[in-house]
Amino acid sequence: MTILLWLLVALLILIGIAGVLFPALPGTPLVFIGLVLAAYIDDFTRVDWWPTLTVLGLLTALSLVADVLATALGAKRVGASGKALWGAALGSVVGIFFGIPGLVLGPFIGAAAGQYMSHGNLLHAGKVGIGTWLGILIGVALKVALIFAMIGVFLTAYYL
Repeated sequence: MTILLWLLVALLILIGIAGVLFPALPGTPLVFIGLVLAAYIDDFTRVDWWPTLTVLGLLTALSLVADVLATALGAKRVGASGKALWGAALGSVVGIFFGIPGLVLGPFIGAAAGQYMSHGNLLHAGKVGIGTWLGILIGVALKVALIFAMIGVFLTAYYL
């Protein structure tokens, strides 16, 4: 049974890491759940709720906030409208069905289309698409860094 639980831990962490790239998956929370399960398997003797799992929970919350803020700030910096933000979100979801190209181009196309529908200026719509896409990219980089920090904190607590 313990081996199956450890396999579930590994699966949750791997799906969580993939969730950084696929917006339909809650990446960082899945990693957190996997790490909590890993602590549970050992009956919380090596890794307990205070301070380790509490810190991991805070890093999880920080990753969610960082993701939203990075996208919003990237879009705001170039003057995106509300329709552009909705377009980026919709483009991200639709992009999932087109693989890697869809994941890369979906938010850009969605933000640009939303901005164009809002203001009718093609050049500005392109800038908004790029700004929103860069914000999403920065958010992904922040989430990846936080996930690896979470794993590092967990491993340090587990082995020391």
